[in-house]
Amino acid sequence: MTVVMTRIDNRLLHGIIVTQWAPMSKANRVMVIDDKVANDDIAKSSMRLARPAGMAISIITEDKALNNFKSGKYDHENVFIIAKEPSTFVKLKEHNVEFNKLIVGGTVVKEGDKVIQLSQRAYATPENIVDYHKLINSGVKVVTQFVPADKPQDISSLI
Repeated sequence: MTVVMTRIDNRLLHGIIVTQWAPMSKANRVMVIDDKVANDDIAKSSMRLARPAGMAISIITEDKALNNFKSGKYDHENVFIIAKEPSTFVKLKEHNVEFNKLIVGGTVVKEGDKVIQLSQRAYATPENIVDYHKLINSGVKVVTQFVPADKPQDISSLI
């Protein structure tokens, strides 16, 4: 299994992902890891309608993703992983799922004294910042980039 792209996006699978990021990734499987959507049949069915052309899609819980990676289910695939929070990617790393770059797209607007704005569309809570540091310290380059045409911005200097 090769993870060819990873992305944080609060909307998970949507138009920009389908028309720009997915084709650019060269993946043959898009994997949405989100416990809430994976356990909501209506949301899951709606999201499946947005499947990028020519790609398989998985909309699964975090536990199922970890078990599937561990069992080698995706060993012969190129996978593009999308999740809402950096904690998901920390868990993947802790379970030896290899990737070397994380693109932070859009997050929900987060408020609070210690929230940092990473870009026009991305925010980080103190818990997110801890997770980003874990990823960076494990060798993952973490950048903000909303669309492929945007210049990626390394978040190391912001957190």
